[in-house]
Amino acid sequence: MKTRTRFAPSPTGFIHLGNIRSALYPWAFARSTGGDFILRIEDTDVERSNQESVDVIIEGMRWLGLNHDEGPFYQMQRMDRYKAVLAEMQAAGHVYPCYMSMTELDALREAQSQAKEKPRYDGAWRPAPGKVLPAIPADMQPVLRFKNPQGGNVVWDDKVKGRIEISNDELDDLVIARPDGTPTYNFCVVVDDIDMAITHVIRGDDHVNNTPRQINIFKALGKDVPVYAHLPTVLNDLGEKMSKRNGAKAVTQYAAEGYLPDAMVNYLARLGWSHGDDEIFSREQFVAWFNLDHLGKSAAQFDEAKLRWVNAQHLKAMSDAALADVVKPFLTDDVAAALDEARLQRGCGLFKDRCSTLVELANWLQVLVKGGHASAEDIATHVTDAVRPALALLADALTGCEWSKAAIAAAIKQVLAQSNFKMPQLAMPVRVLVMGTPQTPSLDAILELMTREDVIARLRA
Repeated sequence: MKTRTRFAPSPTGFIHLGNIRSALYPWAFARSTGGDFILRIEDTDVERSNQESVDVIIEGMRWLGLNHDEGPFYQMQRMDRYKAVLAEMQAAGHVYPCYMSMTELDALREAQSQAKEKPRYDGAWRPAPGKVLPAIPADMQPVLRFKNPQGGNVVWDDKVKGRIEISNDELDDLVIARPDGTPTYNFCVVVDDIDMAITHVIRGDDHVNNTPRQINIFKALGKDVPVYAHLPTVLNDLGEKMSKRNGAKAVTQYAAEGYLPDAMVNYLARLGWSHGDDEIFSREQFVAWFNLDHLGKSAAQFDEAKLRWVNAQHLKAMSDAALADVVKPFLTDDVAAALDEARLQRGCGLFKDRCSTLVELANWLQVLVKGGHASAEDIATHVTDAVRPALALLADALTGCEWSKAAIAAAIKQVLAQSNFKMPQLAMPVRVLVMGTPQTPSLDAILELMTREDVIARLRA
């Protein structure tokens, strides 16, 4: 049977890294098995769902390269289908109308709580042989409840949690349609998974309690139950469940902060899955290695410092040409105009080992073109009266030399010999004046990437 997985987010807020990891694993499993990955938007919460959230979901997945084969499908556009299945189930005796009011239901739950019982619907309107149902209230639309099996257990072998058994006696009769006829979440999910032929449901473990109810609906409809894998929670850096209330950022924010999509995929993959001790790997390796047998059972904790480190490794591994392409959107127009392609690529090669993000790389390239702003402390420390004559000599030497790395290196050595300075005594003040910082890559390589006019002007300023 061909693997078919799905990602089914609710568009009720921005999508963060904890959410998107629940898209990454089903995407990877589909890709690793030659299957299909379906995107489904569960937008039945009409009051909270919005198009902006949908756009962020699609944009975030596009940025990460989690391309879907089918969809996006929207539940609100499938209402006729759900109602048709509801009618079939009602005709088959799997569904019944319940006229218990919210006031009655609240009173029932309160009484159960007082008696230290589990609050649950008591089946008052569930039909049974010889049972006399209450009189139907006038002017009241019923909810529809699913006739949950009585006795026995719901059992499944979860690919993360192992064998799970839930007694049917723990489950009351689920509301699967509201008084206005709108179907509810657990019912819609099952119909969608059946219609879309989903073979594997890989989702967060906050859905574990829904699973036995959904399995019983599958069985009532006479359909095969998919394989389930319930992923442990992703925690934030404080050990709390990741959410927007706890400071989680939208996935698209990481794109704006200069993270690479392949690095994000690498980092997110390790938040609940592993391949031996491999820390850094490509998207292609991840897909080739991925399976459901190595999913972690414990909650994973997000660590932004580790994410920056992973991103830095991917930056270093990129070719200068590829890096030049992806850093361009982070450059201001004037800096981009001042750097031809060859110079941009050489700049990327020179600075990438010092950067964790594309924003940091773009900042280095901006300083290369526009100069940096040295602190008063750095100027006082490095640009001393003792070194000023040597700086003037270097400006003179660079005015007439060929503008190449070798010639610039020769000019620096010449000034060192004339002034009797060691390299750091001259290089530090030059870096401060031309780049605004005493810490840069090789001085001759830096100067060669700048224009002669800029270097001379900054040294003489």
